[in-house]
Amino acid sequence: MSEKIKRFLVENPQDTPFLVLDLELVVERYRLLKKVLPAVNIYYAIKANPADEILVALEREGSCFDVASIAELEDCVRLGIPAARLSYGHTIKKEDDIARAHAAGLDLFAFDSEAELEKTARAAPGSRVFCRILTHGEGADWPLSKKFGCRIDIAEELLKRAPKLGLQPHGVSFHVGSQQKDPEQWDLAIAKTAGLFRNLKLAGIELQLINLGGGIPAQYLSAVPTISCYGEAISASMRRHFGNQMPEMILEPGRGLVGDAGVIQTEVILIADRHNGDTLRWVYLDIGKFGGLPETIGEAIKYRIRTDRDGGETVTLADLRGAPVALAMVYADCGTACPMIVHDMKQIGE
Repeated sequence: MSEKIKRFLVENPQDTPFLVLDLELVVERYRLLKKVLPAVNIYYAIKANPADEILVALEREGSCFDVASIAELEDCVRLGIPAARLSYGHTIKKEDDIARAHAAGLDLFAFDSEAELEKTARAAPGSRVFCRILTHGEGADWPLSKKFGCRIDIAEELLKRAPKLGLQPHGVSFHVGSQQKDPEQWDLAIAKTAGLFRNLKLAGIELQLINLGGGIPAQYLSAVPTISCYGEAISASMRRHFGNQMPEMILEPGRGLVGDAGVIQTEVILIADRHNGDTLRWVYLDIGKFGGLPETIGEAIKYRIRTDRDGGETVTLADLRGAPVALAMVYADCGTACPMIVHDMKQIGE
């Protein structure tokens, strides 16, 4: 938590829950990522936090943007962000949304199935398309290995078909999993992509783009490698597998840019014994997994929790009632109560 945020929380008391974000930290993170990956174009994944202030700050830094919905596209258009700096990275889109995006000037679309490719051909003729391939997601807190992407052989056939549908086969994308803690996980996906580039070149199709996806982590409970480690690992892998025939590279960080830049302040609204005298207690907040913290489902993402009693003496659960809690996260919508388990009446802390 930055000193600026700490001051704001002290000087601006208001009803909880609410999100506070330090834009300077977002910009600082963007600049660091550009420093360690200077040849890579950064496409901020807007779904991580679509606040206008973030988009404007990053646009001024030269960032491009990955949109995952028509609403995100419309936000960019409203803010004057050129369509040439946008990519529609979601592989599952309404055909009407594809057409609306194309009409707005966007011409770079993701797909991972034959049906999506055909939709794109009908709704955005002549556009550039890139195919998302499957990855295993090992090392990530939130693997994305089942829902999106296709096998490498299917990707090859689909990219071969694209010109027949009036589309430009432009590249390949993948995602090594959200909150990826192992920088080396990019290597296997890059190796597969390089092989696909070679196979398609033999078939007369020269791809231009590798989309390295997201996965750059925020600092939550456990330690993560530095941004420099990710930059070095990705750069080394690209040199190893592409040599002097480097394609255009893009990266789509979301939480990697904004996850460490803000907090949600919430409040303990109830502490209850639900187990007939067991030492297990439920601590309820005024924010929940269905009102701003969806990634806590199944404890996929574990956020840091701080209270104004951190570093002090251990207190009883009764003493914690009404204590403000700052929860490090990136989502702006807040609501439903969220149960948290506190063991052995220990102080809530990091």
